[in-house]
Amino acid sequence: MWARAESDAKATPRRVQNHPVVTGRVSDEAAVSPREAEVLAAVADHLTNAEIAARLFISVRTVESHVSSLLRKLQVDDRRELAGAAESYLTVPSTEWPDRHTSSSIPTPLTSFVGRAAEATALAEALAEHRLVTAIGPGGVGKTRLALRVARDVEPQFPDAVWFVDLVSVTDPALTGTAVALTLGLSESQGRSIEDVMISWLAPRPALLVLDNCEHVLDGVGVLVERLLAGCPRLTVLATSRARLLLPFEQAFPVPGLSLAATPDGPADAVELFLSRAAAGGATVAEDELSRVVALCRGLDGSALAIELAAARLPSLGLDGLESGLADRLVLLTGGPRLDDRHRSLRSTLDWSYRLLDEPDRAVLRRLSVFAGPFAVASVAEVLAGWDPVAADVVPSILARLADQSLLVTTATPGGTRYRLLETIRQYAATLVADSGETAELHARHLAWILTAARRMLPPVMDGPEGDAWRADFDVISTETRQALPRARYVPDQRDPAYQVSLLLAELSFDRGRPGEAQRRYELAAELAPDDSAATAALRLAAGAAEGRQFGNEALRLRELAAESALRAGDRTGAGMDLARAAELIRRGPGIIATLPPEGEVARLIERARPLTADDPAAEGRILTAEAFDADERDPATRAVAERALALARSAGDLMGESAALDMLTTIHTAHGEPAEALACAVLRTELLAKVPVTADSALEFFDAFQMGSACAVAAGDLRTAHRLGEGLCDLPFYREEDHLATSRLIVVGLLSGAWDEAIRLSTMFQRGWERAGRPIAGNLSPAPYAAATVHALRGNDVERRRWMDISATLATPGRPRETIHFGDFFDALVLLHRGQAADVVALLHEDPEDFVNHYNGMWRSWYASAWAEAAVLAGLPDAAERVARAVPMTSGNPIAQAVVRRASGLAARDDEGRADIAGAAAELRCLGARYQWFRSLVMLGGDDRERGEQELAALGATPMSWPTGP
Repeated sequence: MWARAESDAKATPRRVQNHPVVTGRVSDEAAVSPREAEVLAAVADHLTNAEIAARLFISVRTVESHVSSLLRKLQVDDRRELAGAAESYLTVPSTEWPDRHTSSSIPTPLTSFVGRAAEATALAEALAEHRLVTAIGPGGVGKTRLALRVARDVEPQFPDAVWFVDLVSVTDPALTGTAVALTLGLSESQGRSIEDVMISWLAPRPALLVLDNCEHVLDGVGVLVERLLAGCPRLTVLATSRARLLLPFEQAFPVPGLSLAATPDGPADAVELFLSRAAAGGATVAEDELSRVVALCRGLDGSALAIELAAARLPSLGLDGLESGLADRLVLLTGGPRLDDRHRSLRSTLDWSYRLLDEPDRAVLRRLSVFAGPFAVASVAEVLAGWDPVAADVVPSILARLADQSLLVTTATPGGTRYRLLETIRQYAATLVADSGETAELHARHLAWILTAARRMLPPVMDGPEGDAWRADFDVISTETRQALPRARYVPDQRDPAYQVSLLLAELSFDRGRPGEAQRRYELAAELAPDDSAATAALRLAAGAAEGRQFGNEALRLRELAAESALRAGDRTGAGMDLARAAELIRRGPGIIATLPPEGEVARLIERARPLTADDPAAEGRILTAEAFDADERDPATRAVAERALALARSAGDLMGESAALDMLTTIHTAHGEPAEALACAVLRTELLAKVPVTADSALEFFDAFQMGSACAVAAGDLRTAHRLGEGLCDLPFYREEDHLATSRLIVVGLLSGAWDEAIRLSTMFQRGWERAGRPIAGNLSPAPYAAATVHALRGNDVERRRWMDISATLATPGRPRETIHFGDFFDALVLLHRGQAADVVALLHEDPEDFVNHYNGMWRSWYASAWAEAAVLAGLPDAAERVARAVPMTSGNPIAQAVVRRASGLAARDDEGRADIAGAAAELRCLGARYQWFRSLVMLGGDDRERGEQELAALGATPMSWPTGP
């Protein structure tokens, strides 16, 4: 059961081994990841793949994949060389895990930047004085290249990030914020807009945001920029647009055409650009012909794009041909603003360039306007296959010719070299498509290509170079759908392929590790669905995706929409199941629900669901599970209801329902002080789910099985199993980009096992993931930052302790009543006992452990009881012996807590028998993997043991443990 035991803060790695991180000489293809570093360290220890798998709690197949990747990245031929090279690659671990998101997104132009020194300096000075600067100019004048040059020049002034966002593919102004957030690596949060999420992330950071090509979404950009600048005092925005944003604090920076005046250091900027691009095509200009080039550039108004187009033709036409071909179009225009003159001059140049093309080249150029992003040769061939006058085998040569003529730009991507149209040329080509009457067919072909390409991506590949290529291909398809789907949804004969694309891209988004994107695409698929049955299926998957990303309110909304859709489709049983799952979610997972529904909502949903189930055992079992979660877990009748639900699910073959019922039984066991039985149920759930495909619909069941299993293992004092199940949580494919969800359990395990460096590194990942997700409320995640706070406290850093405790408190679900015991009480007790403040622990742990009679406090009952007993002994309470005796049954089922109580008994005895108890407890704690408590026991033993214990604690980074000297 997720988020029940830990939804309130008092206010798990990716691994818990302390292996160093590879930072050194790897190939340029990719850096070695933390997980690969652990495998590398194990290879250096000469372990077999099976032994590595056992050490790291992963499959042998996964180990094989990592070893293959390491052989490639470290550029060695075999395992022996890999082991030999490992020592030089393994270095002292850094303080952070490598961030999976780059801090800069500035693209690197493939051609050199020519001239513009004065403009670059002036624009940089404007950015230093103003927080919003808009570079304004007509298409083709060079706004983007100038902005890129300046962004790179000022990058040292923005150490946190310089972000470049090309808004070309955004067609709806309302989606401007989403496009920017994707570049920043952010996603929306419960009850918060994407703008709020970005403000939260950017507010403390000095950053430069470059927004390119704003003119077609001015309204969206204006609203977004105004909000960001108001909420982020250290943010600067540089926009490029053909028109102002019309904001009162905007500083307009008109971008002129390239200079035509020569300088003492060389030719004019315009001439230099012409000569540079002409030379790239193999043409040269004699010294005595430079005046003709100057005249040509003047006629082109210094437009960078127009000059590049003309220069590309120099090798084939010569200066004479350029002058004669452009003569009637390069007359300086009068009667209008200068910017309009340049725009019309560029259009005239484009017309001239277009007419010089052969008809197949013209057809390809205009039809390329359908692509929103960079495209491969094969993609163009597929879209244009069988469409006269272009034969498939000539597409590569046509694209090469268009690039030679500066009508296409080549760009490097993870998937290889791609082509793209500059936005000015793309818009020009789109008007040609409309004029030729090809729009409908072109859009239909493009959508069909997207569907085919998406189908080829199944099944997904996530590891190694193949995984990198898969993700690159996905990103290409995802970009193309941003324009294709909005326009297709309103075209009757394109709605069905648009529906199929939405459904397939939703599945691929989920596989990519983007459940938020998957949810939105499933919702669009429901809108486009051909009938109510198809819409219902899509809505259920959307609800599952929302659950998987911990957005409970969204899930509840979508479950009820699915129920209504199912009723319209005549599926009464399915509707009842949807309502039952919504009812179950409210009580089973309040920690993922930002705004809890009103009292009585569970009963209302169950009342609606029951008459719809028609004696279906799976649906009836789910209703009973919802009723059990809504009942008193200590009531014997509740156990009977849960067991009946389990039996019905099994009889129906409903593995998901069986897992949910087992979760309720796990809750009952923890409430009754039966940690071993609770753990057995939790482990059984993970074994059951091994037979269930990982989809959006099953996402939360997988998440809960592993996180609940890890939590139950902690409650049972089985840290190795807690680690293994926490690793299962990390390995869930849909959390590839959700670090806060993936690492939360292992941070707690790291604290308790003494893997503190690992816990701190994981906590850095946790914070980044949580902030990128918009700092969502998620009470089930609260123990992770509190555990990080405790590690910092044990190391003497109370500033960091307070910061992490604040994060834990922020995660807590509003409106949740304070339970009798929280994990924070035990974590705080660890710190106070380490510092010798036993009396303060007695005051803190003032409640009797026998009173912990529900699931919430049952998860931490044994840990609490062990600290409660130890504090009584160390504080010299008169009832210390009685407390120790009372703690014995309270710690039953948790051998670590039992060992601590045994140690407390030995401390109270103060004799040889007592010392034997302490030594025995130390040996047990060592075997159980509780390193901190083991080292603490050594200090208590005194003598040589104390010296070793103090050394080991120092190695953990702990402050000296407060403990009296002498016998």
